[in-house]
Amino acid sequence: MGTHEATTLLFRNTMRITDGHLEDFRSAVVRAVAFAERHGPQLLAQTFVDEERMLAHSFQLYRGSDAVRTRWKLAYPYIQEVMKHCRVEHFEVFGEPDADVAAGVRSALGDQCELMSGPRVAGFIRFASESGT
Repeated sequence: MGTHEATTLLFRNTMRITDGHLEDFRSAVVRAVAFAERHGPQLLAQTFVDEERMLAHSFQLYRGSDAVRTRWKLAYPYIQEVMKHCRVEHFEVFGEPDADVAAGVRSALGDQCELMSGPRVAGFIRFASESGT
């Protein structure tokens, strides 16, 4: 496992969309992801919506804890806008964030949801380079 894979963090966030807020939620997520694509440190950001159950699932991949801290600083207004339309039900951290990021995640979630965490056993990342090779 290379250096990047050893520090990589994958976040999975399950959000309950507030009744009557589906379209506002979608719009806020689209703006947040567009901002992250242009300015954020994430290697991957994907959000999926289960309209029938009014749940959204967000996946974000980071090179490590420093990238998470950068995201928090840059994206705070976008995160707040999304959170007006949902609440976090379940949050999973795959990998091993440093103590500062782990505390930040716990603090942001409070007692409102379940937080799960698991260390890496094995894995790799395979992304095409920017040049397409």
